[in-house]
Amino acid sequence: MGLTPQQRSNKLDRWKSPPSPAEEARLARARRMVTNAVKQHPPFAGLGLVVEPKGSWANNTNVSSDSDMDIKVEFTQRAFQGSTVGMSYWDLLLQNNSYNGPWTPEKFRSELGIALRRVSNSVDASNNVAFYVPSVPGSRPDTDAVPCFTYLHKPAFGPPNRGTVVFTNDGKHIVNWSQQQLDNGREKNARTGYRYKFAVRALKSVENDLVALGVIKNVPSYFMECLIYNVPDPTLKNALSLDLAFQAALMYLKGQFNFWSFSANPDAMVEPNGIKKLFAPGQKWTKDDARQLVTAAWDYLGYGVPR
Repeated sequence: MGLTPQQRSNKLDRWKSPPSPAEEARLARARRMVTNAVKQHPPFAGLGLVVEPKGSWANNTNVSSDSDMDIKVEFTQRAFQGSTVGMSYWDLLLQNNSYNGPWTPEKFRSELGIALRRVSNSVDASNNVAFYVPSVPGSRPDTDAVPCFTYLHKPAFGPPNRGTVVFTNDGKHIVNWSQQQLDNGREKNARTGYRYKFAVRALKSVENDLVALGVIKNVPSYFMECLIYNVPDPTLKNALSLDLAFQAALMYLKGQFNFWSFSANPDAMVEPNGIKKLFAPGQKWTKDDARQLVTAAWDYLGYGVPR
């Protein structure tokens, strides 16, 4: 059974709020922990590493004080380049063979692990992508420190796109465009009368409820941001209330994943960075995940149900 209008209104009222000052302070302490680890590690002296938050904390779309935080540690003095989604085996081989310096991805990851262990005794290096540093209750959240290198994509026309590339423990690599995601999210938020990030937080919160109820399986929180990013600006901006704006967003997404809709075009959807296709091969989600999520969210919130 879906929520009543009053129950839905109460939840949306809670979900609309951005992180509190206390949550922002937790973020600052986590970033300071990683920054100090990098600054105090002698092998990193003079390298000019960039330490910055990314993901939901940086984009102001996290939904609770106990959510974890991603911080990139970017090696900027060595850059890789390739397509928007990554490098072929031969491209990577050629770039590695042309580099004569000491900073291989393996060495950089190893040294970052050593640096983090000097400021925390509980660093977990077993994850495929990031070093996990557990939270300190009342101080800072769980933190994922991501070692990465500068990455460039040079399109046929226009300036190169600058992102980062992470070399994972399983021998693969992942390209991220976090600055583009941050910039595009801020611009869309302004264009929609600051409803974009509200809708992202709301959909993340709905997904949390639906997973806890066993209605759907868990999907990455970034996926919810991606879905809302593809909702047209007027759909979010022109509604008379936040409730109606979120209802309109879900209605639009339901139409995009309707098998019988002639106007649906989910293959044209992009990530908030505006560079990668949302449903490109290798993503951690599918169109079926999206269809199940938005349908369950619509039913759970009681939209369209006579009262």
